[in-house]
Amino acid sequence: MNIREAKVTDMKSVLNLITELAVFEKEPDAVEVTEAYLINAGFSKNPEFKCFVAEVSNEIIGMALVFTRFSTWKGTVLHLEDLIVNQKFRGQGIGAALLDSVVNYGKCLGVKRISWEVLDWNTDAIKFYQQRGANILDTWRVVHLNENGINNYNTQ
Repeated sequence: MNIREAKVTDMKSVLNLITELAVFEKEPDAVEVTEAYLINAGFSKNPEFKCFVAEVSNEIIGMALVFTRFSTWKGTVLHLEDLIVNQKFRGQGIGAALLDSVVNYGKCLGVKRISWEVLDWNTDAIKFYQQRGANILDTWRVVHLNENGINNYNTQ
């Protein structure tokens, strides 16, 4: 297994993993990004994300996609958007290796926090993150304003 930064040519495989994650999370039709969109967003003059991939025998079998954001309390924060390992390769340390890469990248950036979300029913992921020292914040709620909500936003 090899963990490395993703290349443009990996985006088709990354998109396949994103789609696999959407199916796992019971949102099979939610993925709107395309390979071209990922290439443009991740490899333009001002990339919007960094992606690490796990590779076995020249096949991309896992990925972790991160980007920076700003906390008014902490400063620069690294956000882990998705970490996914192909189902047939789970339980072999690949997710841990990807998370290690994310944490090391965060250290290199000098961030004060790395944050991400996990679904409350994904008990395997929750246990995995807790074993590595992550705190699951049960009192915080993730708030989303989807495209429809944005377009119909009430300014009252």
